[in-house]
Amino acid sequence: MEYKKREPRPKQFDEEVIHISRVTKVTKGGRNFRFSALVVVGNRKGLVGLGVGKANEVPDAIKKAVQAATKNVIKVAIVDESTIPHEAIGVQGASKILLKPALKGTGVKAGGPVRSVLEMAGIKDILSKSLGSSTKINMAHATLNALKAQKTVEEVAKLRGKKVEEII
Repeated sequence: MEYKKREPRPKQFDEEVIHISRVTKVTKGGRNFRFSALVVVGNRKGLVGLGVGKANEVPDAIKKAVQAATKNVIKVAIVDESTIPHEAIGVQGASKILLKPALKGTGVKAGGPVRSVLEMAGIKDILSKSLGSSTKINMAHATLNALKAQKTVEEVAKLRGKKVEEII
């Protein structure tokens, strides 16, 4: 029998590690250390996903987080190939993220996990404001929730049973 070497699949998404933390479980026998990784994946063209992975070693935790993120990929509405259709607030736990559309050339005015998620989604011009808690995992999830809430003009027209021209 002859075996063919399997060619690796081309990477579908770019990945970025947002946060790695050492977590501890205290047991009768002492402390058990593990690592937790928060990773965002995206194709920079409207698809983005977020995942968390835990393992005894950092590379394994990152690998698990990437797998979780690729399972949870969502499609983001992007207008003019650079910004979002309208203002939105995303909430996760005590974290709130306000996202505002911006004119071409503004850039991504965001920091930390919010910036990572927006860049992986392919959004080039946006303004953001972080309100409430600054926990990295909650901020990333809140940003994703705000992006999920976006609706294009076509979607709104379909919901209202009108033509796009009537809404604009």
